[in-house]
Amino acid sequence: MFKPLFVFIGTRYTRAKRRNHFVSFISLTSMIGLALGVLVMIVVLSVMNGFDHEMRTRVLGMVPHATVESATPITDWRSLANDALQHPQVLAVAPFSQMQGLLTHEGKVQKVLINAIDPQEEEKVSIIGDFFQQGSLKDLEPGEFGMVIGDKAAAKLGVGLGDKITFVAPEVTVTPAGMFPRLKRFTVVGIFHVGAGEIDGYLALTHVQDLARLQRWQAEQVQGVRLKFADLFQAPRTAWELAKSLGDGDFYARDWTRTHGNLYQAIRMEKAIIGLLLLLIVAVAAFNIISTLVMVVTDKKGDIAILRTLGATPGQIMAIFMVQGTVIGVFGTALGALLGIGAALNVSAGIAALESALGMKFLNADVYFIDYLPSQLMLEDVLLVCGAALVLSFLATLYPAWRAARTQPAEALRYE
Repeated sequence: MFKPLFVFIGTRYTRAKRRNHFVSFISLTSMIGLALGVLVMIVVLSVMNGFDHEMRTRVLGMVPHATVESATPITDWRSLANDALQHPQVLAVAPFSQMQGLLTHEGKVQKVLINAIDPQEEEKVSIIGDFFQQGSLKDLEPGEFGMVIGDKAAAKLGVGLGDKITFVAPEVTVTPAGMFPRLKRFTVVGIFHVGAGEIDGYLALTHVQDLARLQRWQAEQVQGVRLKFADLFQAPRTAWELAKSLGDGDFYARDWTRTHGNLYQAIRMEKAIIGLLLLLIVAVAAFNIISTLVMVVTDKKGDIAILRTLGATPGQIMAIFMVQGTVIGVFGTALGALLGIGAALNVSAGIAALESALGMKFLNADVYFIDYLPSQLMLEDVLLVCGAALVLSFLATLYPAWRAARTQPAEALRYE
């Protein structure tokens, strides 16, 4: 098959030579370095995508996208929900009430945020039902004072399904005998595991009517309604629009950006910064091609002079070494992409197996918002990394190729 002269010679220069194996070894190391840079960049970006995805789907699937609340108990929350559902961004609405306090059991104490819900309505706005280890939301019956807690809280308190736990409210009851803390006994009817330490350790669920009785409200009164949006990034603006439209100063809104927005922004910023740093690693590997081609140009001065004498133009000489550098870049990038895709698809299982073998956890749910290493491979990231590596590889060929094109035949052959 016909090949242009510069392609034929450029590809031959990338293969081993009997006269100088060292230059070919340097070409191989440049290729391997570029492949490693591409591999690491794909894997790390996939892991950051995994954190971003888990944050949006798992954590933000548990916490409210937004809430509309009132300073006084809301009696007719269903009419409020019907009004909110008229907005095109609102997918579902559920009532809720919250109360902070302490859970105690046989001398063990755990702080807790009780989220009172309607089990039938909560399934429309939350994914909590997907993470039950024991029991279910349907076990929360009004008047039974049942409670669902996370597995970390259950382990700390030493309780299981059917055990009694005591909730200590942050209020006191004044009696003629003095002031006493408000206590209420609950029964554990469910245990869940989300994988987020903040949720598994400090969140508890009970029926909205039970908490209303504890707060001395009417059975149907709630603190507010929880909203699920089609686009959670529209939550801040949409929630405030709804709060204003539902009542003249009677309601106010809160959204997920106030509770978890800093964490989400930190993940996005870390992805951008780490991506930039890893791109510099790819750049270093690509610039190794410069040293490789400079050595090849020095080694091939005689060949260049002969080609020039036979009629090769400076442009053809330049193209020869650009082809050689580009071949190194293409093969290195392709190898790195294949290895990176394979590693990104298996890094979660690999880390889990390593944790099991070593008997330790690399991600502690008390520090991070999840206790496992997620990974989500995205085609656009692979294309971006490969494109950047190829561009850098091509740019790295320009200076050595330009030097080769300036070689003077008479001077190069003087000492041959």
